[in-house]
Amino acid sequence: MNFNLLFSVKNCVSIACTVLLFLFVIANGTAQSKEDPSVLKKKITAAKNDDQKVELLLALSNYYLTKQGEFKTDLDSANVINAEAKNLSLHLDYKLGKGKAILLDAQIFREKGDSKNALKKTNEALAYFQKNNMAEQQAESYSELTNYTPELEQKAKYKELAVQFFKKSGSKEKQATALKELGELYSSNENPEKADPYLQESLALYKTTKFKELQGIYNLLSEVNTQKGNYPDALKYALLAEKTALAVHDNSLQLSSIYNHGALVYYYLRQNDKAEEYWYKALEIAKYYKDTEYVRTIAENLCSLLIRQKKQEDALTLIKEMQVHFPTTNIERLMVENYLLFNIYRIQKNNTKAALYYKKLADYYGENAERNGNRIAVLRSFSAYHLQVKNFDAFYRTIKLLDEAATATGNNLIRSESYLTWFKADSSRGDYLNAIKHYQLYKSLSDSVFKGEKSKQISSLQIEFESEKKDKNIDLLKQQAKLQEIQIHNDQIVRYVFIGSVIVLTLFILLLYNRFRLKKKTNEQLEIKRQKINEQNELNKKMLLEKEWLLKEIHHRVKNNLQIVISLLNTQSAYLDNEDALMAIQNSQHRMHAMSLIHQKLYQSDNLANIDMSWYIYELINYMKECFDTDKNIKFVLDTEKVYLDVAQAVPLGLIINEAINNAIKYAFPLDRKGEVAILLKNIGENNYQLLIADNGVGLPENFEDTERDSLGMNLMIGLSDQIDGTFDMKSHNGLKINITFTRNTEFEGSAEDSEII
Repeated sequence: MNFNLLFSVKNCVSIACTVLLFLFVIANGTAQSKEDPSVLKKKITAAKNDDQKVELLLALSNYYLTKQGEFKTDLDSANVINAEAKNLSLHLDYKLGKGKAILLDAQIFREKGDSKNALKKTNEALAYFQKNNMAEQQAESYSELTNYTPELEQKAKYKELAVQFFKKSGSKEKQATALKELGELYSSNENPEKADPYLQESLALYKTTKFKELQGIYNLLSEVNTQKGNYPDALKYALLAEKTALAVHDNSLQLSSIYNHGALVYYYLRQNDKAEEYWYKALEIAKYYKDTEYVRTIAENLCSLLIRQKKQEDALTLIKEMQVHFPTTNIERLMVENYLLFNIYRIQKNNTKAALYYKKLADYYGENAERNGNRIAVLRSFSAYHLQVKNFDAFYRTIKLLDEAATATGNNLIRSESYLTWFKADSSRGDYLNAIKHYQLYKSLSDSVFKGEKSKQISSLQIEFESEKKDKNIDLLKQQAKLQEIQIHNDQIVRYVFIGSVIVLTLFILLLYNRFRLKKKTNEQLEIKRQKINEQNELNKKMLLEKEWLLKEIHHRVKNNLQIVISLLNTQSAYLDNEDALMAIQNSQHRMHAMSLIHQKLYQSDNLANIDMSWYIYELINYMKECFDTDKNIKFVLDTEKVYLDVAQAVPLGLIINEAINNAIKYAFPLDRKGEVAILLKNIGENNYQLLIADNGVGLPENFEDTERDSLGMNLMIGLSDQIDGTFDMKSHNGLKINITFTRNTEFEGSAEDSEII
């Protein structure tokens, strides 16, 4: 049955400003040669005209090709040195060197901006390597081909081929790098689900090769988990990337990217101070390298943070600073700038200016943000703008697209914020049923992101990382102090050893004599005490037997008295014609039987303190079946663990089960309808337990809240739940489900699961 739980929202949460955060990733090209160029030149001068000299020339050419910065002189040097390597390879008939020189030619053309000749040389190199069966070089050629196609599928295909040939060649590190680049490719196209397995495989391969510079792969994993909305893992990998970069002394632009991703995670976790700290670190590094793209990326993210903090004027100032000191003609960068200005004017309620920037963004990204990526961020701002100008048709179209996109990436944070916006729109239109539904979805998703184990995990990661940094400083100070202490300690040891030895020997002799006397005296006292203890033990055994007999007798008599009351009620019912009175008497009989079963079990068992609830539930269900003759229509399914409870908890729990089963038999299956009633009792962690009673019957009527909520049965179940300090929850959907969670009063060793169908 369908059961709608109505509630009132007293305080409507204002919708936070929606900002665009474009993720920044360092492009993975050919790795720069780590060997010092002056050393390479000396080796080349000293080398003979052989294969080794060719490899040295290629390494030096590659150094100038991948050198930081874009200078024509570096590319010219790379070209001249590569030509020398190619000529020497031809002279020596060194096939590998010749092929490498062709591929390096392609890379030099690409860096010069001559894509046509670069692609031609790459295909020439690939054909050469295929002809000579050079697997590793074929892989490098396929990696190079990804630079000449805009299509994601084709890029991915080339990268996958590169992975296969690196694997075939046995080059695990290069295979790991290709996997990382493949994961990065999917990540940059907002497909984190495909990116994650490639990055995880890459990380595992890197670790098998003892590769230490893992900060890049950790950085990408942080980005992917941010895209998925998995912020605990995103923060974990961001902190690992930072820790690894600092450990290997990586002060390159990659460190700026690492700090940027760390700030992004903190931004989404609403930890604004941490986000600001990390973005300023990233900005400082980007400015040091004078890289316009890096600087603008970090500055734009800082603007996003300022917009969130309602500091629109500060954000405008920062944007103007970028326009003056770091101008750009890159269309993507300009669109980010337009996006930020759009959000600033929208939040300032300047709809005239906001409309101008909306048109620019809609022309570039499309009204449904179907073009040029960054779809989620654009849809978030568009939906907020449509709501602000009360264009509800456009708003509902946009918010549905946003929810689909966020669901596809598994980003529950963005979904929760979109449902809050949705709730606000429904409320302003008077559509309160949908408003309540969307507010419930918002709360559910928001809690899943920011509460419970995830919040604990995030706090734990931060504390662990901060503790490690502090511990390093403390360890350094401790090591210095220990050196001084060791010197002092060694001086004192020699002086005190002799004196201490004499004192210890004297004390030892005195101690032996004293211990001899004490032992003799103690043995005499112990013998006297032993006799008294034996006498007391015998007395205690007798008292224990009497106590157990008395407790059994009490439980027996309580059970008998309850049975007498049941019989009296049964006799009284014979003189009554009123159906309600007969029903009340029958209900009372069932409740008393539920209590009497507990006392019966206690006096029949050797354990007088606790009762096995799995046995009790089984017996109670059999009793209910006999009373109502339900075998034909209702099937009972039990899934109970051996849970031992004391009387104070067993009696209330038994009465709750009695009420729930009684109601299910009477009302859930009218007109001889067939159905199933499930009773579940299990441990849900430590001493916490769950009791679930569910049927697949007709459920509760629509007016249940108004007419039945104050009934005796309902109040009895709620009151008994409070009595055992439990929580009572009832839901009506495809039947009625009553869920009670409580904490067991006492510890009891041993539990087992027992599942059966009656």
